Amino acid sequence: MYKSLNYCWRLFATGLSFSVFGLGAVFLRVLVFPLLRLTPSNRQQRIANVQRWVHYSFYIFIGLMHRLGIMTYEVKGEEKLRQPGQLIIANHPTLIDVVFLISRIPEANCIVKEKLWHNPFIRGVVENAGYISNGNPEVMISESVACLKAGGTMVIFPEGTRSLPNEQYKFQRSAAHIAIKANAKVSLVSISCTPNTLTKAEKWYQIPERRFHLAMSVGDNIVLDEFLAIEPKSIAVRRFNRYLQNYFEQQRECNE
Repeated sequence: MYKSLNYCWRLFATGLSFSVFGLGAVFLRVLVFPLLRLTPSNRQQRIANVQRWVHYSFYIFIGLMHRLGIMTYEVKGEEKLRQPGQLIIANHPTLIDVVFLISRIPEANCIVKEKLWHNPFIRGVVENAGYISNGNPEVMISESVACLKAGGTMVIFPEGTRSLPNEQYKFQRSAAHIAIKANAKVSLVSISCTPNTLTKAEKWYQIPERRFHLAMSVGDNIVLDEFLAIEPKSIAVRRFNRYLQNYFEQQRECNE
């Protein structure tokens, strides 16, 4: 009886959380962002202000899911985040990890899918926060490199989409390309979700039998010298991309 009631509550709470998320995005777009545009600041300052609002909103959203009993979480090495010019590369096991990671970084830029510019709820957020579309790979790479060289923080999921459980990682080379071209501070963030939920193969209402636990571990900065020394750079990018895949495969094995 208790398990049945707990399951029903978490199903209701999950639906409520997603509703709150959508309404929060509308609130930011309709009320907060227009007010921010009225403040005496340049474009970069306005983008930074929007990113802070997104950060605080995501922080509150994660807290809501935790208090509703949907999830628990832990973070190791959070103090290694928030470095100027930092490229954060993470795996992407579940829908909520994007929100969770940005909730830990006050000002974060990130690469998002082109289709989000056509989403009526999310479009206002991605536009005002200065997020970078993956629609044009060349523009995406150049804008990401410019952001890092200007001291910004970039979040990239090299899988390009959520990974499927028990399948080998297939990383796109864009993250490795950006890292090499910008000579960035690269931090690898390993994320695990137990039990699996909100994966690419599941709908939001297909919740697990118990609340899920999201664990995030931030590694030390990677020294890129050995990759930067490789010529031509196309080979350096391929080798670094292979390094990233191997790293996250090993992390996943350790978490299983």
